Amino acid sequence: MRAPVWVTIVAIAGALAAAGPAPARGPCSVPLFAYRTGTVVLTEAGRSTRVRVQLADTPDRQEVGLMCRPALDPDAGMLFMFHYPTRGAFWMKNTLIPLAIAFIDSDWHIVRIMEMAVAPDPAEGPFTYYDPPKPYRYALEVNAGFFARHEISERAEVRFIPPEGARTPTPGGIANSRTPHWPWPFAPKEPQDTAFAL
Repeated sequence: MRAPVWVTIVAIAGALAAAGPAPARGPCSVPLFAYRTGTVVLTEAGRSTRVRVQLADTPDRQEVGLMCRPALDPDAGMLFMFHYPTRGAFWMKNTLIPLAIAFIDSDWHIVRIMEMAVAPDPAEGPFTYYDPPKPYRYALEVNAGFFARHEISERAEVRFIPPEGARTPTPGGIANSRTPHWPWPFAPKEPQDTAFAL
């Protein structure tokens, strides 16, 4: 009897070794990305609020968004940047923290602000779909209650500021050694003043 048990154990061990290591799976896992960053400045009634953002500027980063994150700093968020205006809905699949979202049009005007609750089962749902009544080109996700805490409404002025040292846009999009080009697919709204320029 010992020989067959020993043979079985060796056969199982060999099959497992040939299969390679099993992927590590936690309760929630998504690909990790190196994100570009910037700052969104929201101004209303003389008050300005800065949000440090990671840029979801490619389809894979947009698909993952803030999934599987256990927390988000109070002054942090994610700015989704689309090439063209869209009407696609957001959902909270695999999102572990409640969020608020501001949908922003091509002219950097807020179309709609919404609060997004964590789904009863973040992996399986059911899920609520969040979409504004008008097309949008950008979407800013922050912690739930952020806009209300900072008294930011749909009348707020929105600006995106690239990080210090980032390249700036050129006239006509032509770059040379003395005129750096814009590294992201979208140029920021030009500030009306330089109070918040980095």
